[in-house]
Amino acid sequence: MELKEILDEKIIDLELEGTTKDETLRNLSKRLLQAGYISDVDQFVKDIYVREAEGPTGMGHKISIPHGKSSAVRKIGIAIGRCVQDVKWESCMSEDGYQDTNIIFLFCVSDDNNFAENHMKLLADLAGKLGNDNRVRKLQEVTSKSELINVIINDSACVSEGEKASDQEEETIEELDIDLL
Repeated sequence: MELKEILDEKIIDLELEGTTKDETLRNLSKRLLQAGYISDVDQFVKDIYVREAEGPTGMGHKISIPHGKSSAVRKIGIAIGRCVQDVKWESCMSEDGYQDTNIIFLFCVSDDNNFAENHMKLLADLAGKLGNDNRVRKLQEVTSKSELINVIINDSACVSEGEKASDQEEETIEELDIDLL
């Protein structure tokens, strides 16, 4: 399964409301519920917090990738929210253990073992793409959901003149620090 197969405009919010981590997770989860990706917001959020307790999902550059497996999931997806205001998020990228986050990639994955391999591959693919500074800058600037999806999946959309996407990703990928388990 590829990232482009699971990115869906119905579960993207470019003006995500919330002043706390919990509010933003719940607001994205409500969007997942409305789109038929999950059956229960409370169970899904509870399962995300089980994973959050294992280690921080803030990866620097104002991006967080909360993820976990849940029995409430009906369909795999990634809810994406760009916050109206920054939210404090646990991260090992800063000395105090927190970072300001304004882009959240909330993985929606079933706890069925058949999805485990896909979950890890998708998470690694996304984390690798977010190691590209030009891509991260463009994600902060997009004005539409379709543009956001294009920036994520299209490597050529994130290449500066004279650079190759793979070269640029190699330069910045070392800066990422996220526990993929």
